[in-house]
Amino acid sequence: MKQSLLLKLFTLLLATVFAVSVKASEATGNGRDAAGELASVLKSYKSFQADFIQIVVNERGHHVQETRGSLKAKRPGLFYWETSAPLSQFVVSDGDTVEVYDPDLEQVTVHTLDERVQTTPALLLSGEVGNLDETYKVSRRSIGDHTREFTLEPRSPDSLFVSLRLTFFDGELQEMRMKDSLSQLSVLSFDQIRLNQPVDSNAFTLEYPEGVDIIRDGA
Repeated sequence: MKQSLLLKLFTLLLATVFAVSVKASEATGNGRDAAGELASVLKSYKSFQADFIQIVVNERGHHVQETRGSLKAKRPGLFYWETSAPLSQFVVSDGDTVEVYDPDLEQVTVHTLDERVQTTPALLLSGEVGNLDETYKVSRRSIGDHTREFTLEPRSPDSLFVSLRLTFFDGELQEMRMKDSLSQLSVLSFDQIRLNQPVDSNAFTLEYPEGVDIIRDGA
């Protein structure tokens, strides 16, 4: 089974969450609004490691896909994502580009982050979060004393997703939910979270066999 477009889009989005520059986070001002508060939380993330379960639910509420894996992220812009068989996929970012390796397809797709920020609203957290309110309606709610939810809704009708929700518990990112225009929902739940612990930079490398097809954006 091939990875769905929603899953690919979601992994690219997640990669950019951890590529947010400190400078861009500081540009949000006093942090009193929802967008500024979200950027302030992400600014404190120097590294993030976790296992995860990713579930895709269709418009009827039926589970259509489930994957498990692990990820590592480290500022500035280092990201490594791996999912297990039968839907194996590897995603690596150096802050400038994202490489997506699909072993079943024997294919590597290389995305330039700057280009995709200009054309894909889903990559909203890759840098310019200072003007987040201009592109997205950002709301926040608290659940009890420890849980905060941030929901982002694109203002543009051409966006590739309808809403994105990030859930934090005591400052740790616990879950991401993204809904597309076809009412398909992708839910990413984190476990075994290690926040701001040392991560060797050598962990952020992607190895794939010779002979795989390499596809670059714009090529």
